[in-house]
Amino acid sequence: MDQHAIDEVLNRPLSRELLARDLARLAFIALDGTPRAIPIGIVWNGTEIVMCTATNARKLPALRRDPTVALTIDTESHPPKVLLLRGNAELDVVDGIPDEYFQWNGTYEMTPEQRAEWEVGVKSLYDGMVRVVVKPTWAKLIDFETTLPTAIEELMRRQRERDRA
Repeated sequence: MDQHAIDEVLNRPLSRELLARDLARLAFIALDGTPRAIPIGIVWNGTEIVMCTATNARKLPALRRDPTVALTIDTESHPPKVLLLRGNAELDVVDGIPDEYFQWNGTYEMTPEQRAEWEVGVKSLYDGMVRVVVKPTWAKLIDFETTLPTAIEELMRRQRERDRA
């Protein structure tokens, strides 16, 4: 998928709304060769998805071996709204806690006192983190109203052809 097509998908209002969410599911291949899909906090910086994790996270050796990933950002309502992304994870080890980690946690419902207590706990737990950065190389938006999964589009096309025959 070329960058123009990716940008067209990512710049749609619904995509921007989904990219503003805090959580996604990250899929990757684990060291044992089996797939994994995990929930993870995200921040969209306008060109990349940024995720932060502990320096001893088990996903890191797998991402170093095979950085190919997929992300799903979706809603819980009907019809679901789904943004599917693919790309390669770049790992950036940092001292301290990256700003993005505090950003994605910024929309959780916490009182100011709870937020302050949470930040103190985070700062005391982590000496450093790893930023997992993914620049999308493929994107698809599914809203089940104007866009559908490819398989459903194909079934509907076949149905129309049968109805015309």
